[in-house]
Amino acid sequence: MKEFPARDWLVASEVGNLLQTAKCDEGKIREVLAKARELKGLDAADVAALCQIGSPDLAEALFETARTVKEQIYGHRMVLFAPLYISNVCGNDCTYCAFRSTNKGLVRTALDMDGIRRETLELVRQGHKRLLMVAGEGYSAAKGGFNYVLDAIRAVYDVTEKHGHIRRLNVNLAPLTVDEFKLLKDASIGTYQLFQETYHRETYAAVHLSGKKRDFDWRVTAFDRAMQAGIDDVGMGVLFGLHDWRFEILSMMQHIQHLEDVFGVGCHTISVPRMEPADGSDLSMAPPAAVSDADFKKIIAILRLAVPYTGIILSTRESTAIRRECYALGVSQISAGSRTNPGGYSEGEDANAHAAGQFQLGDHRSLEEVIADLAESGFIPSFCTACYRLGRTGQDFMDLAKPGLIKLKCDPNAVTTFQEYLIDYAKEETRCAGEAAIDCELDKMGTKARRNAEKMLSHIKAGKRDVFC
Repeated sequence: MKEFPARDWLVASEVGNLLQTAKCDEGKIREVLAKARELKGLDAADVAALCQIGSPDLAEALFETARTVKEQIYGHRMVLFAPLYISNVCGNDCTYCAFRSTNKGLVRTALDMDGIRRETLELVRQGHKRLLMVAGEGYSAAKGGFNYVLDAIRAVYDVTEKHGHIRRLNVNLAPLTVDEFKLLKDASIGTYQLFQETYHRETYAAVHLSGKKRDFDWRVTAFDRAMQAGIDDVGMGVLFGLHDWRFEILSMMQHIQHLEDVFGVGCHTISVPRMEPADGSDLSMAPPAAVSDADFKKIIAILRLAVPYTGIILSTRESTAIRRECYALGVSQISAGSRTNPGGYSEGEDANAHAAGQFQLGDHRSLEEVIADLAESGFIPSFCTACYRLGRTGQDFMDLAKPGLIKLKCDPNAVTTFQEYLIDYAKEETRCAGEAAIDCELDKMGTKARRNAEKMLSHIKAGKRDVFC
């Protein structure tokens, strides 16, 4: 295995210099925003300049540019998923997390395969087609090693009820060896997701007190091993609130550039979680580098311009109001109806759910409530999994995305998967709003995309399922 030491490509001093020398000159900012509208991305110096925006006028110019770029690339699609927590057993002492090993008040659970199937069945019955499996870094001791994860993946894919089953399972797991990543790829996962939490080494050491996660370099080089194992769909993120968000964004840019330089493709998604209160974590109640709502919106807008073809994921950590404000600024994927405790879907919101969860949620709405809200706001909720299943990942995806050809696939697939949901799961009121949104979306499509969409919609309405292009 070839190694790519992080210190060769993750250089904190370069980030520091960029932040010190970048100036919020109006002319420079508007020049960068004009460049962003070309949909070719931004370099680190451009991003550093946008990070300095303070005036309301320039902030609104940033937001308007982000809205334009989001619209051009993603249109009105919003991909939906749910997290599936299979274990909150963890061997790490991370001071911001309820799952930390020293939190003796947490009710610990590692679901068996029947429990995982029950959770999956409940999510299938809600209408979900895409899940993100999450496990604390302690499943090895709890259930027999890495095979527990592989068995859990098979258990999720095994569940079928009527038309429903999980078509894409993404995973958020602790760093693995190359050989383990190969087994993960063979298990037919979608995206491998991992958050660095913070790229600032001193802060990282201060908040990760013990456990395997304390090794900064092992974690930050995980994507190298994943890509060497053949996984070309990876999702990164940091926990905003641990260190200066400007430093984190520019460090993330270094990470993305490294992956592009070595493997030819960067990350498929970026998640933007903000620290939320967590039981057993004093730090989470007073984040050392708290991010305001205004700055949070800047983060999303800047990332959308910096890496325009990369998905941005917004979780239910955020409130309903903030989520609504951020959709148009660049978000392309959201979770809905989430539970962060193992067994939370099949058991419901009981007294133990909060005590066993990873953090407090901000958006408690059901999947259907989120879908109805999206449709009424002009978005098309999408359950599409076509690209992964047809091999349109990594560089193949980018080859279609950058010239704008992916919309010929994504737009029809979005409306057809939405139509499936409306027929199979939605209440009458939601169905009416959703079908009106689909009709409106069809009117906006080009001739070829609309022809494909209408053909697939006719199959869906005739009783066929899982129709995609």
